[in-house]
Amino acid sequence: MNIIEAVIFDMDGVIVHSNPTHKKIIHRFCDKHGLEITEEELREKVYGRTNQDWIPAVFGDLSNGEIQAYADEKEKMFRTAFDPKAHVLPGIIEFLDLLKQNNIKIVVATSAPAENAEYILSELSLTSYFESVLNSSHVTKSKPHPEPYLKAAKSVAANPENCIVFEDSISGVESGLAAGSKVVGVATTHTHQELSNCSFVIDNFKGLKIQKLQKILT
Repeated sequence: MNIIEAVIFDMDGVIVHSNPTHKKIIHRFCDKHGLEITEEELREKVYGRTNQDWIPAVFGDLSNGEIQAYADEKEKMFRTAFDPKAHVLPGIIEFLDLLKQNNIKIVVATSAPAENAEYILSELSLTSYFESVLNSSHVTKSKPHPEPYLKAAKSVAANPENCIVFEDSISGVESGLAAGSKVVGVATTHTHQELSNCSFVIDNFKGLKIQKLQKILT
Protein backbone atom coordinates (compact mmCIF):
# COMPACT_ATOMS: atom_id res chain seq x y z
CA MET A 1 0.00 0.00 0.00
CA ASN A 2 1.34 3.43 -0.97
CA ILE A 3 1.62 6.02 1.75
CA ILE A 4 0.62 9.67 1.44
CA GLU A 5 3.86 11.56 0.92
CA ALA A 6 2.32 15.04 0.66
CA VAL A 7 -0.99 16.84 0.58
CA ILE A 8 -1.07 19.79 -1.81
CA PHE A 9 -3.67 22.54 -1.46
CA ASP A 10 -4.83 25.09 -3.94
CA MET A 11 -5.59 28.30 -1.99
CA ASP A 12 -8.51 30.29 -3.47
CA GLY A 13 -11.66 28.23 -3.07
CA VAL A 14 -9.89 25.60 -0.96
CA ILE A 15 -8.27 27.24 2.06
CA VAL A 16 -10.45 30.32 1.82
CA HIS A 17 -13.78 30.80 0.06
CA SER A 18 -12.46 33.75 -1.89
CA ASN A 19 -13.84 33.18 -5.37
CA PRO A 20 -17.08 35.15 -4.83
CA THR A 21 -14.90 38.16 -3.96
CA HIS A 22 -12.60 37.50 -6.92
CA LYS A 23 -15.67 37.27 -9.18
CA LYS A 24 -17.06 40.56 -7.89
CA ILE A 25 -13.69 42.28 -8.29
CA ILE A 26 -13.15 40.87 -11.80
CA HIS A 27 -16.56 42.19 -12.87
CA ARG A 28 -15.76 45.58 -11.33
CA PHE A 29 -12.28 45.59 -12.87
CA CYS A 30 -13.53 44.63 -16.35
CA ASP A 31 -16.33 47.19 -16.16
CA LYS A 32 -13.79 49.86 -15.22
CA HIS A 33 -11.86 49.02 -18.38
CA GLY A 34 -14.96 48.96 -20.60
CA LEU A 35 -15.32 45.19 -20.91
CA GLU A 36 -18.18 42.90 -19.93
CA ILE A 37 -17.31 39.34 -18.86
CA THR A 38 -19.80 36.47 -18.90
CA GLU A 39 -20.20 33.57 -16.49
CA GLU A 40 -19.07 31.22 -19.25
CA GLU A 41 -15.88 33.23 -19.77
CA LEU A 42 -15.18 33.17 -16.04
CA ARG A 43 -15.47 29.38 -15.98
CA GLU A 44 -13.56 28.73 -19.20
CA LYS A 45 -10.89 31.44 -19.14
CA VAL A 46 -10.45 32.71 -15.58
CA TYR A 47 -11.04 30.30 -12.69
CA GLY A 48 -7.90 28.48 -11.58
CA ARG A 49 -5.61 30.36 -13.96
CA THR A 50 -2.91 32.94 -13.40
CA ASN A 51 -3.40 36.61 -14.21
CA GLN A 52 -0.80 36.22 -16.97
CA ASP A 53 -3.12 33.65 -18.60
CA TRP A 54 -6.60 35.00 -18.09
CA ILE A 55 -6.03 38.73 -18.63
CA PRO A 56 -4.88 38.42 -22.29
CA ALA A 57 -7.46 35.66 -22.85
CA VAL A 58 -10.18 38.13 -21.86
CA PHE A 59 -8.71 41.49 -22.93
CA GLY A 60 -6.87 40.40 -26.06
CA ASP A 61 -3.37 41.26 -27.23
CA LEU A 62 -1.47 43.12 -24.51
CA SER A 63 2.20 43.72 -23.80
CA ASN A 64 3.79 42.00 -20.80
CA GLY A 65 3.95 45.36 -19.07
CA GLU A 66 0.25 46.00 -19.63
CA ILE A 67 -0.65 42.52 -18.37
CA GLN A 68 1.38 43.07 -15.20
CA ALA A 69 -0.15 46.50 -14.62
CA TYR A 70 -3.66 45.08 -15.01
CA ALA A 71 -2.79 42.18 -12.70
CA ASP A 72 -1.38 44.47 -10.00
CA GLU A 73 -4.45 46.71 -10.19
CA LYS A 74 -6.92 43.84 -9.96
CA GLU A 75 -5.12 42.11 -7.06
CA LYS A 76 -4.85 45.32 -5.04
CA MET A 77 -8.61 45.70 -5.44
CA PHE A 78 -9.05 42.10 -4.24
CA ARG A 79 -6.83 42.43 -1.17
CA THR A 80 -8.62 45.62 -0.15
CA ALA A 81 -12.01 43.90 -0.38
CA PHE A 82 -11.19 40.44 1.04
CA ASP A 83 -11.02 39.47 4.72
CA PRO A 84 -9.46 35.97 4.97
CA LYS A 85 -10.61 35.39 8.55
CA ALA A 86 -14.24 35.83 7.55
CA HIS A 87 -13.99 33.30 4.71
CA VAL A 88 -11.75 30.46 5.93
CA LEU A 89 -13.17 27.05 4.97
CA PRO A 90 -14.71 25.20 7.93
CA GLY A 91 -12.45 22.49 9.34
CA ILE A 92 -9.29 23.46 7.41
CA ILE A 93 -7.21 24.34 10.47
CA GLU A 94 -8.18 21.14 12.29
CA PHE A 95 -7.35 19.15 9.15
CA LEU A 96 -3.94 20.83 8.83
CA ASP A 97 -3.27 19.92 12.48
CA LEU A 98 -4.21 16.32 11.69
CA LEU A 99 -1.79 16.19 8.76
CA LYS A 100 1.00 17.60 10.95
CA GLN A 101 0.30 15.03 13.66
CA ASN A 102 0.68 12.29 11.05
CA ASN A 103 3.96 13.75 9.70
CA ILE A 104 2.51 14.34 6.23
CA LYS A 105 4.15 17.10 4.21
CA ILE A 106 1.84 20.01 3.39
CA VAL A 107 2.22 22.28 0.36
CA VAL A 108 0.31 25.14 -1.29
CA ALA A 109 0.20 25.41 -5.09
CA THR A 110 -1.81 28.49 -6.02
CA SER A 111 -2.31 30.40 -9.25
CA ALA A 112 -2.45 33.59 -7.18
CA PRO A 113 0.46 36.05 -7.05
CA ALA A 114 2.91 35.95 -4.14
CA GLU A 115 1.35 39.02 -2.50
CA ASN A 116 -2.04 37.31 -2.22
CA ALA A 117 -0.60 34.07 -0.87
CA GLU A 118 1.43 35.94 1.73
CA TYR A 119 -1.54 38.11 2.70
CA ILE A 120 -4.03 35.26 3.09
CA LEU A 121 -1.77 32.73 4.81
CA SER A 122 -0.29 35.30 7.20
CA GLU A 123 -3.69 36.77 8.08
CA LEU A 124 -4.83 33.26 9.02
CA SER A 125 -1.53 32.44 10.82
CA LEU A 126 -1.16 29.37 8.59
CA THR A 127 2.23 30.00 6.97
CA SER A 128 4.11 27.73 9.39
CA TYR A 129 1.99 24.71 8.43
CA PHE A 130 3.38 24.58 4.89
CA GLU A 131 6.79 23.23 3.96
CA SER A 132 6.48 24.93 0.59
CA VAL A 133 4.24 27.61 -0.94
CA LEU A 134 4.23 27.89 -4.72
CA ASN A 135 2.56 30.88 -6.37
CA SER A 136 2.13 32.08 -9.95
CA SER A 137 5.74 33.28 -10.14
CA HIS A 138 7.08 29.74 -9.69
CA VAL A 139 5.62 28.31 -12.92
CA THR A 140 5.92 29.02 -16.61
CA LYS A 141 2.75 27.06 -17.47
CA SER A 142 -0.31 27.45 -15.29
CA LYS A 143 -3.17 25.07 -14.56
CA PRO A 144 -4.52 22.97 -16.32
CA HIS A 145 -0.91 22.15 -17.25
CA PRO A 146 0.59 19.70 -14.69
CA GLU A 147 3.61 21.91 -13.96
CA PRO A 148 2.19 23.54 -10.78
CA TYR A 149 1.57 20.19 -9.09
CA LEU A 150 4.70 18.52 -10.42
CA LYS A 151 6.76 21.39 -9.00
CA ALA A 152 4.80 21.32 -5.74
CA ALA A 153 5.58 17.63 -5.26
CA LYS A 154 9.20 18.14 -6.25
CA SER A 155 9.57 20.98 -3.74
CA VAL A 156 9.17 18.47 -0.90
CA ALA A 157 10.84 15.53 -2.68
CA ALA A 158 7.52 13.68 -3.00
CA ASN A 159 6.37 11.33 -5.74
CA PRO A 160 3.37 13.03 -7.44
CA GLU A 161 1.58 9.68 -7.58
CA ASN A 162 1.68 9.54 -3.79
CA CYS A 163 0.30 13.07 -3.36
CA ILE A 164 -3.27 14.14 -2.66
CA VAL A 165 -4.38 17.40 -4.27
CA PHE A 166 -7.30 19.53 -3.04
CA GLU A 167 -8.83 21.63 -5.81
CA ASP A 168 -11.99 23.64 -6.48
CA SER A 169 -11.53 24.60 -10.15
CA ILE A 170 -11.87 22.48 -13.28
CA SER A 171 -8.47 23.60 -14.57
CA GLY A 172 -6.90 22.82 -11.19
CA VAL A 173 -8.41 19.33 -11.11
CA GLU A 174 -7.07 18.69 -14.62
CA SER A 175 -3.64 19.92 -13.51
CA GLY A 176 -3.54 17.59 -10.51
CA LEU A 177 -4.70 14.59 -12.50
CA ALA A 178 -2.23 15.31 -15.30
CA ALA A 179 0.55 15.37 -12.70
CA GLY A 180 -0.44 11.83 -11.72
CA SER A 181 -1.84 12.77 -8.31
CA LYS A 182 -5.16 11.85 -6.75
CA VAL A 183 -7.50 14.85 -6.56
CA VAL A 184 -10.18 15.64 -4.00
CA GLY A 185 -12.70 18.22 -5.20
CA VAL A 186 -13.82 21.09 -2.99
CA ALA A 187 -17.29 22.22 -4.05
CA THR A 188 -16.99 25.95 -3.49
CA THR A 189 -16.74 27.03 -7.13
CA HIS A 190 -18.22 24.06 -9.00
CA THR A 191 -20.87 21.46 -8.18
CA HIS A 192 -20.23 17.89 -7.06
CA GLN A 193 -21.30 16.75 -10.53
CA GLU A 194 -18.88 19.11 -12.26
CA LEU A 195 -16.08 17.69 -10.09
CA SER A 196 -17.08 14.07 -10.70
CA ASN A 197 -13.66 13.13 -12.12
CA CYS A 198 -12.17 13.63 -8.63
CA SER A 199 -11.64 10.70 -6.26
CA PHE A 200 -14.34 12.24 -4.07
CA VAL A 201 -15.78 15.69 -3.40
CA ILE A 202 -16.18 17.61 -0.13
CA ASP A 203 -18.02 20.80 0.78
CA ASN A 204 -15.50 21.64 3.52
CA PHE A 205 -12.92 19.91 5.70
CA LYS A 206 -15.06 19.24 8.77
CA GLY A 207 -14.59 15.67 9.97
CA LEU A 208 -12.25 14.66 7.14
CA LYS A 209 -9.95 11.81 8.23
CA ILE A 210 -6.55 10.65 6.99
CA GLN A 211 -7.94 7.15 6.49
CA LYS A 212 -10.32 8.37 3.79
CA LEU A 213 -7.40 9.91 1.90
CA GLN A 214 -5.28 6.81 2.33
CA LYS A 215 -7.95 4.65 0.72
CA ILE A 216 -7.74 6.47 -2.59
CA LEU A 217 -4.03 5.62 -2.90
CA THR A 218 -4.58 1.88 -2.50
